[in-house]
Amino acid sequence: MRAALGVALLISAVVFAQQRGAPPPGAAPPAQPGQRGGGRGRGAVQVMTLTTSAWPDGGRIPATHTQAGDEKSPALSWSNAPEGVVSYALVMHDVDAAGGPGTEDLLHWLLWNIPAAATSLPEGVPAMAQLPDGTRQISATGPNYRGPGAPASGPPHHYVFELFAIDAMLDVPAVGASPPQTRAAVIAAMAGHVRGKAVYVGLFKR
Repeated sequence: MRAALGVALLISAVVFAQQRGAPPPGAAPPAQPGQRGGGRGRGAVQVMTLTTSAWPDGGRIPATHTQAGDEKSPALSWSNAPEGVVSYALVMHDVDAAGGPGTEDLLHWLLWNIPAAATSLPEGVPAMAQLPDGTRQISATGPNYRGPGAPASGPPHHYVFELFAIDAMLDVPAVGASPPQTRAAVIAAMAGHVRGKAVYVGLFKR
């Protein structure tokens, strides 16, 4: 796999946040009104399992979940969550879409404040800034899942799904800022609060 994918699989939320100006490891993150958990997430991050029945890990994403089809979000489930989880966040991004070193890759989906009791997401999550259970979502194109759309020319793109178990609720609104600003705010708010993480990868080109 490409080096960019290797970085995506190994990077922690704290390092990801540091690259975007958030506090480095060991530093206290900015106060976030409404956060709970007191930063207990600093330290070892538990390995979780993220799965979907739509394709095998590292396999081709079916057209129904892409811009070439119905563009429905896939059903996802996770397990082996650590103790002390208050919420989950899910990031889906195209690691092959970055414009160059240090540039942002393409955000296809970001959900945060997924309830701690949740162990899955259904297929076809509706487009809205905040779901009835309090989950908030955005993508590069709005409050919705954005399916893969890599062009037919060139190799398939790697779409990485990263699930984070967090010991806090994230006081980041789903509206009022651009998607890149919201993404940066969510990543910064997670710094020091990540208790577990799981990764799943899909490939796609038209």
